[in-house]
Amino acid sequence: MRMRKRILFLSQCLPFPPHSGVTRRTYHILQELQREFDVTLVAFSRRGHQPDAASVTLAAATLREELSDVMTPVPSKAEFSLARKLGNHAWSLFSRKPYVFYEYGDGRFGEELRLALRRASPEMIHLDSMDLYRWLPSLPMLPTTCTHHNVESDLLRLGADHASNPVVRGYINQQAGLTEKVERRLCPRLDLNVMTSDVDAARLRAIAPTARTTVVPNGVDVDFFRPGPEDQIVPGRLAFLGPTYMYPNRDAVDFFLASAWGIIRRGCPESTLHLIGKNPNDDKARFESSPGVTCNGHVPDIRPHLAQTAVSIVPIRLGGGTRLKILDSWSMGKAVVSTSVGCEGLETIDGHNILIRDEPAEFAAAVLQVLRDRDLRNRLGREGRRTAEEHYAWRVVGQKLIGQYENLIIEAASSSAR
Repeated sequence: MRMRKRILFLSQCLPFPPHSGVTRRTYHILQELQREFDVTLVAFSRRGHQPDAASVTLAAATLREELSDVMTPVPSKAEFSLARKLGNHAWSLFSRKPYVFYEYGDGRFGEELRLALRRASPEMIHLDSMDLYRWLPSLPMLPTTCTHHNVESDLLRLGADHASNPVVRGYINQQAGLTEKVERRLCPRLDLNVMTSDVDAARLRAIAPTARTTVVPNGVDVDFFRPGPEDQIVPGRLAFLGPTYMYPNRDAVDFFLASAWGIIRRGCPESTLHLIGKNPNDDKARFESSPGVTCNGHVPDIRPHLAQTAVSIVPIRLGGGTRLKILDSWSMGKAVVSTSVGCEGLETIDGHNILIRDEPAEFAAAVLQVLRDRDLRNRLGREGRRTAEEHYAWRVVGQKLIGQYENLIIEAASSSAR
């Protein structure tokens, strides 16, 4: 008799290597679930994560060493074909279904899904994004959950608000409305909606008041990201983590450079800012036109760069979810200065494990205070590390999700026995 229960895990991305926020969460959640369950992964591969067939093969092989079963990944056709992408947009306009209904509608994914179900019957189903909602009718009547890395309709509206072309803005707003209709209709039917923060949970319930939600925050590998010797720190060095092809990050850097960086440079002329993450060429040229700013681009390992940092800045003004940039910094014992939006949803205590400032002049003053006060810098870093260990280590995060899933399986079994 099979003792371990099985989870069928549907993912919009093949989460290896875990270099982005979504792939990192998905990869570690899979690892944690596999500790208690047999996990079958059915996933799309994405060009931005695995650009060629060899990298897809390597990613799948790596995951097969860690999970019970990994089906053949299905490439997202629209990422390789402009005609396919335009066709998906056209179908979305014609049918009034969200674009993702067609982007993730490849029949090969359905074939892999059916094969997975024939190989082994699961006790529950996990969708790693509402982007995959079109496959719900193909799934057996089992406890079904969905992770919301963000509230997608809100994220689309954010993109629309900052689109300069009025036609593009109108189309994105239409997509936001279509996506919200799906969230309102389907989220209450799911057994559990897994959110990354209390704020996002409230946002989803505002759309779908009867949706059952739980908060399972993003986590950090506290063994991988560890504090280093203090003598590695370069005096005056600031770091911002995150690619600026994502609008909230680009807006944060532009906002910081325009309103706070000059104050910091006047107060600490030797200060430098290192941007860690991929930057489009236009962004790189604009950022590096400011004195003391270096764009490092994508780096294979952020730890050596973060080790040299005196203060990690998070001047985010837009967006949802929880900030992996803060969790990484905390785990490495780094002092963090953030806006209130930037640390939204995290276990923060201003002045204890972080400094939270929203006004540019106050943000700049807080950064200067950390640069000048070694005791403050060390205390913020020490308490940040403690927060990461107690609340955001992946084992801690995983145990919360495992407990929720075990309860769902027990509830379903009890209902079927009656």
